[in-house]
Parts: sequence; C-alpha cells; structure tokens
Amino acid sequence: MMGIEWLKPGIFVGSALFALLGVAVFWLCFVLIDKLTPYHLWAEIIEKKNVALAIVVGSMCIAIGLIVAAAVHG
Repeated sequence: MMGIEWLKPGIFVGSALFALLGVAVFWLCFVLIDKLTPYHLWAEIIEKKNVALAIVVGSMCIAIGLIVAAAVHG
C-alpha cells in the first residue's frame, strides 16, 4: 500500500520537474520536426484540412511521448 508517500515535498517537486522536462523535450522535438519538413505543419493541418498529415503528426506525437516517458521513467 503506497498511502500518501507521493505527497512528500521532495517526491512531488521531483515529479513536477520531470513532467515539465518531458513536456519541454516533447515540444522541442515537435518544433524540430516542423522545421525539417518542407511545409508548415500547423498551417497545412488547420488551414488546408490535410487529414492524412494530421494522422501522421498525431502518430508521431504519440511516439515521441512514449519515448520521452520511457526516458524520464528510466
């Protein structure tokens, strides 16, 4: 039984920092991939309604999220 061990300040702050680090790495990877593609991903998906690209980008986001989560978890 874990109880309220996760409420200890050190554990809570560590979890928050790892979460912020994970979000920052995810955002950095998305921006990098957006720069590497020959078009602007956001404009292509939102303005031109490119569903196929949205599916690919969504899958890529899930993959990056899994990699970041595995790296942070250890």
